[in-house]
Amino acid sequence: MTAAAAEDTKRLVVIADDDVDTLNIVKVKLEAHGLRVVTVRDGQAALATVRQYRPWLVILDVMMPRLNGFQVARMIKFDKRLKPTPVLLLTARTQQADKDMGRQVGADEYITKPFDPQQLLERVNYWMSRRGNVTAGAA
Repeated sequence: MTAAAAEDTKRLVVIADDDVDTLNIVKVKLEAHGLRVVTVRDGQAALATVRQYRPWLVILDVMMPRLNGFQVARMIKFDKRLKPTPVLLLTARTQQADKDMGRQVGADEYITKPFDPQQLLERVNYWMSRRGNVTAGAA
């Protein structure tokens, strides 16, 4: 991998949500702050994309077709190559049992919808900086 390619992966975020509006809101917010974004609309595509690109961060909806966000998060965290990748669950499921499940599958953060895009950006920055001193807006 070239130095430029390695640097690009440090700025790459994969977002998986079956709701196009949510995908667009998050994508526009993150791209406006210098991050590269790949979007997918189901859990199976999310897992394949994460395995292919090895992004710096993953944002998953819980309720998606093919594989749900809990299943994808668990598979990411059980893969030793992907385990360090921060996984944020962004979901309308607000029950404590769902939040507990998020922790059990290894998600690093559980954010409920509706969400404030600026607060989401702050959480993305937090996890990306923990991963390697990379933050949105620091291009």
